[in-house]
Amino acid sequence: MNVATMPLVVNGDRLYRSIHQLAEVGKLPNGGVCRIAFTRDDLLARQLIHTWMEEAGMTVQVDAAGNLIGRYAGKIPDAPALATGSHIDTVPVGGYFDGCLGVLAGIEVVRVLHENSIRLNHPLEVIVFTDEERSVIGSKAMAGQIKEGPDYYCRLDGTPIQPCLEKAGGNWDQIHTAKRDRSNMAAFVELHVEQGGVLEFLQTPIGVVTGVVGQYRFAVNVVGRPNHAGTTPMNMRKDALVAASQIVLAVNRLATETPGDQVATVGFLSVSPNATNTVPGKVDLRIDLRDLSDEHLRYLIGKLEEEIQAIATVSGTDITMRQTLQIQPTLSAPPIMDAIEQVCEEMGIPHIQLPSRAGHDAQEIGRITDMGMIFVPSRNGISHSEEEYTSSEECEQGANVLLKTFLKLDQAY
Repeated sequence: MNVATMPLVVNGDRLYRSIHQLAEVGKLPNGGVCRIAFTRDDLLARQLIHTWMEEAGMTVQVDAAGNLIGRYAGKIPDAPALATGSHIDTVPVGGYFDGCLGVLAGIEVVRVLHENSIRLNHPLEVIVFTDEERSVIGSKAMAGQIKEGPDYYCRLDGTPIQPCLEKAGGNWDQIHTAKRDRSNMAAFVELHVEQGGVLEFLQTPIGVVTGVVGQYRFAVNVVGRPNHAGTTPMNMRKDALVAASQIVLAVNRLATETPGDQVATVGFLSVSPNATNTVPGKVDLRIDLRDLSDEHLRYLIGKLEEEIQAIATVSGTDITMRQTLQIQPTLSAPPIMDAIEQVCEEMGIPHIQLPSRAGHDAQEIGRITDMGMIFVPSRNGISHSEEEYTSSEECEQGANVLLKTFLKLDQAY
């Protein structure tokens, strides 16, 4: 019998049970989870995953970036791996599903294959990437994208990255050896909760991700002239906050009135001297722009620069804009998208295409090999919170789509 057509299904109860077991490591009194990368709880969770990988029939290793890699051997010894996975580190108050679902669903897929004595042609790897929530150092290293020195990756408390990686089994001095390419990784598919509300709003259980958006961020400094709020006539003011407010509105117009699917946000403002009876003299603000097309992002930036220059001229303020972040978008590989959609159609599961507006490890891995992502719904679109929730049925369905997708990709690659 063709493996791709075999009636294999994951054990949904076991998958959901493992999600809850993992959530006990770093569990908070409010029901959330705190498992910051390289902390004791993160290391304990990695040990648990290591055990589960071995029990599922995988050999396990840790690369120089601290990535935990479980490998289920294939029938063709030298074939490049099909890979899946995500991360198990969390934000300070996280939930049960972000990242963890992708790792545990990958292990569940291997469990099913192992229990049925099935080997794919390709090896199947399940990867726990290091520190996705802050530095993305694990997937960046695997993609050969570590361009910065160790100081760039030091922790918020000032702890150097070198001892952190050592605790996880990595080695900063050898981090270049973590790099992979198409010769040893044929494709990567990540199952993830949406972390947004589109699937729930459309009552659609599966999202076929078209790509992970690029991100540009800018620090904008508006310098006016502080003065007495009572004695300074309106036509003699250089009000930095008025100019900054016009920038906020311009950013919003840029996103809502420009054709496309972009998003743009001003999420930070700092006003000085921030006194009720003083005309604001200085404002610092931050802009976040996201879209799947880097060309379109550059177009938006050009329009924004024109708007800001006009605002500076009319308001009499000095405005500077400095880029603080640039992450290139990564498009999903059409063969992987096609495979996911074929699986959904064969299983009778409604699905839609949508971009990922949050960053994921798949974004970095997609720079070196074919990448795809499967989304399942997040209740109320909530993530990075103790209220994060995806039902057992939704997790099981996503894991089954992942399993069937790998059966197809094993024949296609």
